[in-house]
Amino acid sequence: MNTVIDKSKHPCFNEDVKGICGRVHLPVAPKCNIKCNYCDRRYDCVNESRPGVTTAVLRPEQAVGYLDAVLSENSDITVVGIAGPGDPLANPEETFATLRAIREEHPEMLFCLSTNGLALPAHVKDLVELGVSHVTVTVNAVDPTIGAKVYGWVRDGKVIHRGEAAARLMWERHSEGISALKEAGVIVKVNTILIPTVNDRHIEAIAKELQTLGVDVLNVMALVPNAGTPFGELPEPGHEDLRAVRSVAEEYLPQMKHCQRCRADAVGLLGQDQSEKFGAILTAFSSDLGLDISRPYVAVATREGLLVNQHLGEADSFQIWAKEGGEFKLVETRQAPDRGDGVDRWRSLGKLLSDCRAVLVSGFGEAPNAVLTSMKVPPIEVSGFISMALEPIFEGKGLEQLKKRRSPGCSKGFGCGGDGGGCG
Repeated sequence: MNTVIDKSKHPCFNEDVKGICGRVHLPVAPKCNIKCNYCDRRYDCVNESRPGVTTAVLRPEQAVGYLDAVLSENSDITVVGIAGPGDPLANPEETFATLRAIREEHPEMLFCLSTNGLALPAHVKDLVELGVSHVTVTVNAVDPTIGAKVYGWVRDGKVIHRGEAAARLMWERHSEGISALKEAGVIVKVNTILIPTVNDRHIEAIAKELQTLGVDVLNVMALVPNAGTPFGELPEPGHEDLRAVRSVAEEYLPQMKHCQRCRADAVGLLGQDQSEKFGAILTAFSSDLGLDISRPYVAVATREGLLVNQHLGEADSFQIWAKEGGEFKLVETRQAPDRGDGVDRWRSLGKLLSDCRAVLVSGFGEAPNAVLTSMKVPPIEVSGFISMALEPIFEGKGLEQLKKRRSPGCSKGFGCGGDGGGCG
């Protein structure tokens, strides 16, 4: 028998239930395909509540276990959402695998998803088939001359767009994606960031265009300047600024006025977030490495044989380690494939290390990470002595003490400060 899902039990879309219906955001989508000039996803701080912030990133199977842990303590959770810390549709495999697994175990749950909209048209069918009933799309401009000021770059497949071309593409995808969602009966909310001197005189035009697309509700949010971003020095709009803009936009669309600017790992009722409480549980689930323990070895990128201190792409060779009789043993050193072969280089490395459960490195790029992980030789970024890193790998324990602090560029689990060209 099909489970009947009550769509009214989403607290972000229905203010009447915000005190009785809760949500949990599952941070399974680390990568992003655009660079907004207000966004900074590099940091985790328990005192910050804003999109893009999370304590950890989960794999789909970890997310299911974490959700069960949350539900065991929170009976008021009615919504499972995926909102980052990157863009869910820039991580379609992880996003859809998570939703598919949860639908099997918890058919009563509402599903929601927040996206920048770039990849939305390509995935509307998938969202509908998975039973996603609520989608939030961020739209900050409908005029390319204004949108050009919002986006640092937009990466569509392998093509990087900038300036007005990027903004024009974004609005085309917004229009197409939202129209398709509404045709499929999905409830759509749009988030618009009020950015002083950029789009503060453009909100009415945005609301008017969104009305023609059939958007259900508009959430105008004040810019929160983040230090180190292009918009970091702009003033934060005041309550009166926000009230005035919403008053104009309300002529076209209903306004959401109870937004809590949720983190990518938000838990609980709106206004009573429990992400700090569940942070340790989230970290524990993310520390489950999920390695293939049938493989006897671990590969290490090292300069001198003492420390894990070499980037995956720079390593000309890899030490192969085993654990025998309770002690670590260096089995051999294997020469890495030649550089310059693109993805084929990483496939060759995956074959070379096919008897290894992981490769320990000081950094790695997205391309090798994707290839090697698919071949069950995931690169793991750590810093410290080889012996200290090998112990948790062979014992299946967490690596939190050895994991390097994330920074812009390579191994970007939480953010990217690069130019969009990718690395690895």
